[in-house]
Amino acid sequence: MIILFNSTPLVGVTVILLRFSPAVGDAKLVTAQLRGIGYLDRMSEPKRRFLERAALLAAPTPTVIGPDTVIVGNIRGRGHFIVSGEIHGDGELEGALHLAVTANWHGTVHADQAIIAGKITGGLIVKDKLEIGYTAVIRGRVSARTIAIAKGAIVDGQIEVTSDAPVVEFEEKREGR
Repeated sequence: MIILFNSTPLVGVTVILLRFSPAVGDAKLVTAQLRGIGYLDRMSEPKRRFLERAALLAAPTPTVIGPDTVIVGNIRGRGHFIVSGEIHGDGELEGALHLAVTANWHGTVHADQAIIAGKITGGLIVKDKLEIGYTAVIRGRVSARTIAIAKGAIVDGQIEVTSDAPVVEFEEKREGR
């Protein structure tokens, strides 16, 4: 989509012409040409933050498994997973996992990042960051690059940190605690 602004007054009204066409060329270059700025000029902080938030909003909708849902079978997928229900099977998730307080997962879960507040019986293998909330109960092997565990969480099994970072213990400051 290309938006052209015509500043020629027409009976005291500014006319905005919209023309839709396929994208052509580099978006940064087109924007730079339209705004009359240099291609390599640094973007201001507020605009950069806005664009980062817009990119997050443009991300695919997360996969949500509701609190009254029971799934029997393995789960494989890409993106953000929010689990509030019960799963009986292994998980291969390319993205983030949020396991809610009401969630129960019976099986081994592989994810890129995870925040755990519910129960896991099996194992949890995380490529990057893992946060274990004070309501979490994990029975099985836990492995991640970095691990933060809230006081009150229960981990009954081996904990492996795959980086040189120590396991961080913290006091839960979120609502409900």
